[in-house]
Amino acid sequence: MSEGRRTPESASSDEPNEAAEPASPAEGAPDTTDDGAATAGAASLAQVLLAVEELWPESLAEEWDAVGLVTGRPTQEVTKILFAVDPVLEVIEEATNWGADLLVTHHPLLLRGVHTVAANTPKGRAVHRLIESGTALLTVHTNGDSAVGGVSDVLADALGLDNVEPLTKAANGLPEEGIGRVGDLAELTSLADFAETLFGLLPAVAGGVRVSGDRDGLVRRVAVCGGAGDSLFESVRAAGADVYVTADLRHHPASEAREATPDGRPYLIDVSHFASEWLWLPAAAQALDNVLRDQGHAVDVRVSTVNTDPWDFILTPTEG
Repeated sequence: MSEGRRTPESASSDEPNEAAEPASPAEGAPDTTDDGAATAGAASLAQVLLAVEELWPESLAEEWDAVGLVTGRPTQEVTKILFAVDPVLEVIEEATNWGADLLVTHHPLLLRGVHTVAANTPKGRAVHRLIESGTALLTVHTNGDSAVGGVSDVLADALGLDNVEPLTKAANGLPEEGIGRVGDLAELTSLADFAETLFGLLPAVAGGVRVSGDRDGLVRRVAVCGGAGDSLFESVRAAGADVYVTADLRHHPASEAREATPDGRPYLIDVSHFASEWLWLPAAAQALDNVLRDQGHAVDVRVSTVNTDPWDFILTPTEG
């Protein structure tokens, strides 16, 4: 492991801070004591950014990605950090109402080019609300996917996989870093039972879990990719996976994957994009909290309670 590099597994085992009651909006001003001094134990945003870089280096981000600081001054004080999947307005309001100084989201706010951040556009309203409330926004996206303890690692751990390795290795990372993970279950299980276990691990969303394959088919080797992973089918097949768990599977890639082998393997399990990545948030919040504590900072870190899955309900045919 690279010297000076911290991973969630190597962070201290201190319990996370208890969630505080929501506070009034920060209104752009850092918390101070009555004499105007900075809050004891607080960190500067610059110090938090260094801790984040230890855990999820920007060098691990894909070339097309947009990660890092979106709003905020490196000198501003940080006493409260909120983790979320999406930087949507409801999450931003949750952060500002709690008094968060920093919002860390997995998905970027400005992934594609924009020509305006006027407040009469959704992204413009988000940027204005963040700046006017003094809430910094930081994106940890594909660097959070690839790093040790990242999105797919957490999903693999939740499923109890052993002998875990990346589906595609990171160009600029450690051997165990990269996009997606593949590993083995402790024992053979049916596809139906495996899907049921997965369903129980994920947060409840309207779309549920979709499965392609023989209910009674036996699976042991499992590939996972939090978020949209239909670009990794060649790596999944090369890894010898019996089943592939990912999100946003489109019709044609899924159909072609089924046709590619005589026995229909790897079986496919399509989950909510939001749900597959939400599992990472508590682990990420704990890891950052541990690093900041080790550095002497008392920062309150919590996970958003807002379900940002875009679907509200689903209609399915009645069996029988």
